[in-house]
Amino acid sequence: MDAQPLQESNPPAGVDRNAPAAAGDDWRAQLHPEARSRIANRILKALLKCLPVETSQAVDELLKISVRFEEKIYTAATSQPDYMRKISLKMLGMEMKTQPARGNAQVNPNQYNTNQG
Repeated sequence: MDAQPLQESNPPAGVDRNAPAAAGDDWRAQLHPEARSRIANRILKALLKCLPVETSQAVDELLKISVRFEEKIYTAATSQPDYMRKISLKMLGMEMKTQPARGNAQVNPNQYNTNQG
């Protein structure tokens, strides 16, 4: 997919682009579907790191899961920063679960002993 630069569009007559958003304005209208797709793909990549898959069917299933997860967060979020924060926290949690704890590393007592005779 080619990345295209965003084109500035002129607001309709009588609309001040710099005016604060009205209370009824929904932040979701400003989030492009391409951005949501990219986020779902990042979630998929995180899931693939956590869960070993061997078939394309399993990857397809994980993609469905990542899309449903993104939709759930998208619906529950109250603002775009809230949406990004919730996604980031969940992905960080997944990443933390896949990394071994630093204190639990197995060390061989002779691993660093170079004076073996």
